[in-house]
Amino acid sequence: MPDSPHRALGVCALLLLAAAALAGAPAQGRSAGNGLAYGNAAADVPQRQPPPGSCRSRGSGVSALPDPRCTPGALNPAVTQGTIAQTICRAGWTATVRPPESITEREKFASMRAYGDGERASAFEYDHLVALELGGAANDPRNLWPEPDYAQRAGFYLNPKDRLERVLKRLVCSGQMTLSRAQRLIASDWVAAFARFG
Repeated sequence: MPDSPHRALGVCALLLLAAAALAGAPAQGRSAGNGLAYGNAAADVPQRQPPPGSCRSRGSGVSALPDPRCTPGALNPAVTQGTIAQTICRAGWTATVRPPESITEREKFASMRAYGDGERASAFEYDHLVALELGGAANDPRNLWPEPDYAQRAGFYLNPKDRLERVLKRLVCSGQMTLSRAQRLIASDWVAAFARFG
């Protein structure tokens, strides 16, 4: 008689954990030491979002912060201080981990319902709280939320959080700031970090 599906899944999970340990990558759910957990959610599978109406943004407009219960931030276990030269500081790397729009578009609508955002989808960016360019988890619901966007886009456009992400990445890749500190700054209160570094 073949093994049960539950046993097969357990064996697969053990093999994934063993592979991560052999590769030197932290296991999923384990803390990065900066209050954030690692996540390994598949980039090509839609992830379950918090229940409708269960999350509340703090603040409003382009300076809103996500609900820390729903969106505390999560990290990519492949990105550590020791791997930044091969990951986030390498040109084009984020394109190799970014989930396809066919996945994130479905998640975005569910995340908007979780946050009680009944407006049109174009009013929000489905944003990585800890940006991919700072080692954020690519498709973990703890790291994605409907960030309010500008009402109108004109010319070259970057919202304040996007500008902050670029500044922090430059500081990390030049050795002026640790990866862990940049991740903690943006996850805990990106608005305050923008006032200081943006």
